[in-house]
Amino acid sequence: MSRKTATLTAGIFFSLAAGMLWGLVFVGPLLLPDYPAAMQTFGRYLAFGLMALPLAYMDRAEIGQLSRADWLTALKLGAIGNVLYYLFLSSAIMRSGGALPTVVIGTLPVVIAIAANHLNRQRDGHFPWLKLAPPLALVLLGIACVNHAEWQALLQNPVADTRRYITGALFAVGAMLCWTWYPIRNANWMRGNPERSSRMWATAQGLATLPLALLGYLVFWLWAHATDYPLDMPWGPRPLVFVSLMLAIGLLASWLGTLCWNAASQRLPTALAGQLIVFETLAALGYAFALRGHWPEPLTLLGIGLLVAGVVMGVRVKAV
Repeated sequence: MSRKTATLTAGIFFSLAAGMLWGLVFVGPLLLPDYPAAMQTFGRYLAFGLMALPLAYMDRAEIGQLSRADWLTALKLGAIGNVLYYLFLSSAIMRSGGALPTVVIGTLPVVIAIAANHLNRQRDGHFPWLKLAPPLALVLLGIACVNHAEWQALLQNPVADTRRYITGALFAVGAMLCWTWYPIRNANWMRGNPERSSRMWATAQGLATLPLALLGYLVFWLWAHATDYPLDMPWGPRPLVFVSLMLAIGLLASWLGTLCWNAASQRLPTALAGQLIVFETLAALGYAFALRGHWPEPLTLLGIGLLVAGVVMGVRVKAV
C-alpha cells in the first residue's frame, strides 16, 4: 500500500468514526423533549469545555504555542460550528421532529463538496464536475429515499403545527449553513498547520467554547427566573439524565468526534471530506431506528444503499 493510499484510508476511517460520534447529537433532543433547545446546547458545550480543562493540561506545551490568531479561529469555530449549529439543530428537531432536520443536514455532503470545489481549488486541485456529479446525485437520491416516508407522514398529519414546522425548517437551514462553513474553515486551519495534533486542536476548541457556553447557560438561567419559565433550574426536571447525557455527548460527540474529524481533515481533500459527512446522516438514522425499536422500511434501506454507493464512488474521483 502506497503512502498516499494509506493516508486516504486513514482519513476515511477517521471520518467514519467522526460521523458515528456526531450522530449522537440527534439523540439528545429526542431523549430530552422536556428540555429547551438552549439549555441542551449550553449544557452540552459547558460539559465539553469543562472536560477540555484537564485534557488541556496534557497538551499544555503545544497549546501554549497557539497564537492570538489561532485562538480567534478556535473561538469562531466554537461559536458557529458548535454553539450556534447545535442551537439551530436541536431547535429544528424539537419543532419539526427528526425527519426535516435529517433531510436538510443530509444535504451537507453535496453542499460542502460544491463549496469546497470552488474555495479550495488551488490547494486540493479541482474535482471535475462531470465526475463529481454522479456520486453527488446518488447521495441526494439516497437522502430522498430515506426521508420519503417520513415526509409523507409529516404532510398528512392533521394536527401538525404549521408555524412551528416552518420555524423548524428555518432553524434546520441555519444549522446546515453553520455546518457548511465549519468543516471548510476547520480543514483550512488543519491543512495549514500539519504539525499540530488533532487532539490539541479539538481541546483548544473546547477551551474557546467554554466561556461562550458558561455565559449562555447563565443568561438562560436568569431569563428563566425573570420570566417564571416552568423549569427547575439549574438542571431541570431530570437532573441525573440531563447531566449524564450532556457529559456523554460532550465527551463523545464534541471532543472525540472533533478529534477524529480533525484527523480526517489533515488527510483528505476538503471536497472529499465533505462527502464523507454522510456518515453522520447514516449514524443518526441508525440511532433513530434503534430508539424506535423497528427495522427501516425497504425504501429506507434502498436509500442507505444509495448513500453508501455515492460515497464509495466519490472516493474514487481524483482531483486534477
